[in-house]
Amino acid sequence: MANLEEILQAGGAVILPTETVYGLFAQAMNEDAVEHVYQLKHRPKEKAMNLNVADYETILAFSKNQPSYLKKIYDTFLPGPLTIILQANDRVPAWINSGLSTIGFRIPKHPQTLELIKKTGPLIGPSANISGKESGKIFADIKKQFGNNVTGLSDDAALTGVDSTILDLSGESARILRQGAITKEELLACVPELTFAD
Repeated sequence: MANLEEILQAGGAVILPTETVYGLFAQAMNEDAVEHVYQLKHRPKEKAMNLNVADYETILAFSKNQPSYLKKIYDTFLPGPLTIILQANDRVPAWINSGLSTIGFRIPKHPQTLELIKKTGPLIGPSANISGKESGKIFADIKKQFGNNVTGLSDDAALTGVDSTILDLSGESARILRQGAITKEELLACVPELTFAD
């Protein structure tokens, strides 16, 4: 773990497990590190990155106009397979969210990955694959995909293989942009005041 922390602090990228699939993680506040991940993944620049954070306070630090029920969602579902989209504030660099008015937040449940985020600060962590390919679930295959040039933490058994649900809370109504592990019904059971756009 120590050497993974050093790689991240030095601006490198590492493969880390979440509770869903593997992610390709790098320092979010380091523009060169983010650029490196875009190049590794062959990811189009207009596809924004999420912030992987360790706590509620960091979500508040990089967002604005949060809905009143945000803490309830956080307490019920995070850490876990939920990505929350909020309005970005001016602390979010354009190289993370492609200059959009919104930013996604993720708090992975995997204990060692979460520990690294606590130590290094916010990380980007898109799925560990070449863009357009299936999300990575087998560590050895992912390393091969990146020409064995990226190291990381192997824990295939921890992954469900089901992507996180993406919940957009940046507008008047909530929207599910990607149906993943957490359902609309589960969200409504926790937060009855959630209103979804048709």
